[in-house]
Amino acid sequence: MERVIAERGRIALRPLDIADGPSLANAYRRNREALAPWEPLRDDGFFSDDGQGAAFDRRLAARAAGAAFPYVMVRADRIVGLLNLSAVEHGAFSSGRLGYWVDEDERGRGLARWAVGEVVREAREEHGLHRLEAATLVHNRASQRVLEGNLFTPIGLARDYLKIAGRWQDHVLYQRILRTDA
Repeated sequence: MERVIAERGRIALRPLDIADGPSLANAYRRNREALAPWEPLRDDGFFSDDGQGAAFDRRLAARAAGAAFPYVMVRADRIVGLLNLSAVEHGAFSSGRLGYWVDEDERGRGLARWAVGEVVREAREEHGLHRLEAATLVHNRASQRVLEGNLFTPIGLARDYLKIAGRWQDHVLYQRILRTDA
């Protein structure tokens, strides 16, 4: 089992572990309707054990390559949130993209703000990143408050940025500078 990065009450935040596959598949199935307005259209296969197994394998392969760092929020043995640092680049750019979601039953308790703060710290201290980027749908004020509460600043509007819920939608882009010393 992966190391616990932080705990808040009965919620632990830790890197995704090889044993998390079934729990992550269950979390996606449990939150299918709640996530639908915020994610790309997903076919039934995405929510199957096989579909999530393939996605899980891609996440772990990206982590092994240093291109992504997936994290989960866990209550007992149940995953209640996923955070992912993706598109990680080192060198002159030293940046990554942050995405996240929280279980429908756990929303409104400050978990996203807390977990994003912990992953920001990990990005700086463990992965040596200089900058993080995140994007939210224009009307997703809850996610914008999470980012702003973690000192992300808006840097612009990206028209037709991602195909979410079946249509190309505008997003507000955010960034946070993590390191200025190297």
